[in-house]
Amino acid sequence: MTPTHPITEDDIANFLIHTPAFFERHAELLTAVQLTSPHGNRAVSLQERQAEMLREKIKGLERRIMDMIRHGNENMLIADKLQRWARSLLRARAPAELPQRIVAEVQAEFGVPQAALKVWHVAGEYAGHGFAQGVSEDAKSFASSLTAPFCGVNPGLEAVQWLPAPAEAMSVALMPLRTGGPGGAEPAFGMLVLASPDPARFESGMGTDFLERIAELAGAALSRLQ
Repeated sequence: MTPTHPITEDDIANFLIHTPAFFERHAELLTAVQLTSPHGNRAVSLQERQAEMLREKIKGLERRIMDMIRHGNENMLIADKLQRWARSLLRARAPAELPQRIVAEVQAEFGVPQAALKVWHVAGEYAGHGFAQGVSEDAKSFASSLTAPFCGVNPGLEAVQWLPAPAEAMSVALMPLRTGGPGGAEPAFGMLVLASPDPARFESGMGTDFLERIAELAGAALSRLQ
């Protein structure tokens, strides 16, 4: 005698999935089956429970759409700020104006509490300016070692000391400057430092695409100093 196996819930589920006509032949079950509502202890029919699930799914989709719209608006605002910042660099007549303009405009446009910038290997006529002095070989090597902006808590590096108030910098973004943009193989010829008293402003693990665009534009503009 062949042994029989008890019917499992999976067997029932597979039967219902592959036999859609079952509910057409037994339509009364749609209202007869009672389930517990997730919004209380009351019993609801299978149809009502399905409608509730669809409503929850629609709400979830609506939230995702609103998030997409919000992120799209935020990205548009950032793009507008980046364009204004880039336009201010193009208006600089003298190359020696660029370092201070980059620092001032990045603070104004993006609400950065502190910023500083240093460049090296500049042409002789610019070597006497403050932005081209006071950088050790270790700081230059560190800048060249970065293939992307460094973001995180204040690591106490030399570059942080370029800021007006280093002790108030709880989080920083260190951005190497290259003529070919971020991630290039050539050594960096400068570094832009952004800082905030908020430890979470420039946290490790944050996306750096936007910072890379700033570094790329700043590096291209400052190449006029070489």
